[in-house]
Amino acid sequence: MTSSFEFHTYPAPRLSDAERDRALSVLREGAAVGRISHNTFVHRMELALAARTSDELAALTADLRKESRFSRLVFGTVEAVSGFTVRLSRAWQAEKLPKLLLPRPESPYPLRIGRDPASGLRLSHETVSRVHAELTRQGGLWVLRDLGSTNGTSVNGRRVIGAAVVQAGDQVSFGRMSFRLATD
Repeated sequence: MTSSFEFHTYPAPRLSDAERDRALSVLREGAAVGRISHNTFVHRMELALAARTSDELAALTADLRKESRFSRLVFGTVEAVSGFTVRLSRAWQAEKLPKLLLPRPESPYPLRIGRDPASGLRLSHETVSRVHAELTRQGGLWVLRDLGSTNGTSVNGRRVIGAAVVQAGDQVSFGRMSFRLATD
């Protein structure tokens, strides 16, 4: 006795680009606010791009659901106050810092900064590398480039990776030596 069963297999509906984009947006937001690590974000993004069903996308973003309006308001307020106190602290400290005069714009040579006696700005401090950084004028802008220093170069509290555009009023640090850039 043989019986046959018919199984109707309908292809699962194809995910729309909009659904995938919404999931990727939720993942990006989760990474931006620190709810998931960069590695988790990258892994989930790859899974989202390979997902075939809405359920698969939902599983990737289930722990990242939107926060309530109240929590967004509270966190937004805390971020604003925190940012204000950082700016206030930086402004308070900036007036106490020694000035570092920017070279004349027509100067064709970069200003080398470091412990090396041949540096244009010689800083004799143990946290400053022999050849630490370089300040140049490029296309009308001042560019501060870290030259592979051990203790780093920072602008306004952020570490310079490669190069950063600077201007008068910025706080720059070479190791633990800090200055405020000025034009006069």
